Amino acid sequence: MATESVFVLPGDIIDPSHIPSHPKKPLRLGPGLRHVPPNSILPTLAGQLVTERNKNAIHIETSRGRYVPRVGELVIGTIQKSAADIYYVLLSDFAASVLLPQLSFESATKKTRPILAPGALVYARVSMVNAHMDAELECVSSTTGKSEGLGPLNGGMLFDVSLGMARRLMMPKSAQDGKVIVLDELAGLGLQFETATGRNGKFWVDSDSVKTIIAVGRAVQETDERRLTVEDQKKLVRRIAKEMS
Repeated sequence: MATESVFVLPGDIIDPSHIPSHPKKPLRLGPGLRHVPPNSILPTLAGQLVTERNKNAIHIETSRGRYVPRVGELVIGTIQKSAADIYYVLLSDFAASVLLPQLSFESATKKTRPILAPGALVYARVSMVNAHMDAELECVSSTTGKSEGLGPLNGGMLFDVSLGMARRLMMPKSAQDGKVIVLDELAGLGLQFETATGRNGKFWVDSDSVKTIIAVGRAVQETDERRLTVEDQKKLVRRIAKEMS
């Protein structure tokens, strides 16, 4: 498995099996960890110790807290305002805005670029993070020139989830590795909906039915807030099915 996680508390001794050891890449310590010479690594926060073996990196991810942009992560942002050729985008409350070039969309030119009003939502990728400059986003692949699913999110509703839940939802096998089955169970009821998840703790749902949008969004939030097990998620979906029948 490329990514794995285990819950830790400040000062816990980290099992060496959770520390990646790539033969060529240096070990990268992310937020919530500190190196204690000569070779100890201790958590400074309570949360999930996330091990990314393909990146030879580890970090602590708390359920709550402020999102910190990292290059390559997918996020859902809200357009704050536009100026010249830039959109100013908010990724989380009480945080500085990030920049989205107006030409950073598939096939965009000065004449064809999308016109996004304040409040509009975009699904984007973090393309640049610099300690001395505002972070930047892109809604197009820099290698293919295609949107690859990124761009404006029209319609639907946006729901807040914890950073931990966002990570679980975005796992390639969210049901198996993230223990989140609520979306699969809801789809099994015959509900038709589309979703997008941002690593910044944003979950977007769209459907032809407003009732379905609200049911899906609240089901994910309840799974997150109550830390529901797989069996509890199944019970939740059965309850929703009765309410919607």
